[in-house]
Amino acid sequence: MMKRAGFFDVEERLARLSGLGDQLEAFSRTVDFEVFRPDLGHALAYSDGSKGGRPPFDPVLMFKILVIQTLNNLSDERTEYLINDRLSFMRFLGLGLSDRVPDAKTVWLFRERLTQSGAIEGLFNRFDATLRNAGYLPISGQILDATLVAAPKQRNTNAEKADLRAGRIPEDWQDKPAKLSHKDRHARWTLKFTKVKRQDDETMPSSDLAIPFFGYKLHVSIDRKYRFIRKWKTTDAAASDGARLREGLLDKTNTASSVWAKPFRLPSMLSIDGIMAEGDTAYRSKANEDFMEKQGFVSKVHRKKPQLKPMPRHIQKSNAGKSVIRSRVEHVFADQKSQMGLFIRTVGITRATMRIGLANIVYNMRRFLFLERINAAA
Repeated sequence: MMKRAGFFDVEERLARLSGLGDQLEAFSRTVDFEVFRPDLGHALAYSDGSKGGRPPFDPVLMFKILVIQTLNNLSDERTEYLINDRLSFMRFLGLGLSDRVPDAKTVWLFRERLTQSGAIEGLFNRFDATLRNAGYLPISGQILDATLVAAPKQRNTNAEKADLRAGRIPEDWQDKPAKLSHKDRHARWTLKFTKVKRQDDETMPSSDLAIPFFGYKLHVSIDRKYRFIRKWKTTDAAASDGARLREGLLDKTNTASSVWAKPFRLPSMLSIDGIMAEGDTAYRSKANEDFMEKQGFVSKVHRKKPQLKPMPRHIQKSNAGKSVIRSRVEHVFADQKSQMGLFIRTVGITRATMRIGLANIVYNMRRFLFLERINAAA
């Protein structure tokens, strides 16, 4: 007959989890989640309960569930199951074995209310204020870059694609609300360029590999010193990187004026299966250079290779030095994609912004834990 688990058995198991390095326990120790309560309360605008009914779950507890989801790339249904299954999740949420656990629908409704109220920017800024209060000010300049975030592919006709690009709802969808609700009208196709492998004779092909990609794009500005995300923006995947620089992506509170960014990503204008890719999504443009100068920033953006001419030696050397600094932003995207599995499961840019905003907050939390651990060991 199987022995029934008692209180001390659970405590012993939790102690073992602590010894093995429970990341969520480190989150609880280092991050004060109560700082989010005012923003959550304002966004949710819960009633005082005077009208009766079952009281809602604590908003901070629910927000911590979104953190768990983001850390582990979980669906709502999987989240509900694992909260009931894992002691580490229960401890992080402050739940006992006999406590009521939010179901998948409750998690969805909570996230949806935050999404529709536009709360994610305030929540991000709230934690950024926490970082600044802890001494992690944005210093030493900033680095800009963007990364593509995949979304479920849409099977649309060419006519439907043309309507979507023009900002219209396809006529066939208008009287089919169920179909319309499952169609992402904001995500776009673009071309993702990647370096091809060496050939068998050890030579490199003359062109990069172009891969069709569907989804959204995350634009970020990180501070050079601590590598926290300080500014960010979500767009469709086909949006130009360079134009975002002039749309609030630069952090004016950084103590240094230098701005690092890559000049361009794509070769000349081309089209594959109707997917257009503009040749210069560049951060380095006359409009951007003028904008940065007027705003008091110093451009450290790579210079482009002259067309049909070899790159001058001094520019090549300067770009190499800039690349060492600019490459630090790649670690941000690698953490979000490899560790958190960043992917858009939802429909529409409003929900995509919520998903990406949560990933940015959780990345900053993970980075905060890392830096605090280093400081404690020093």
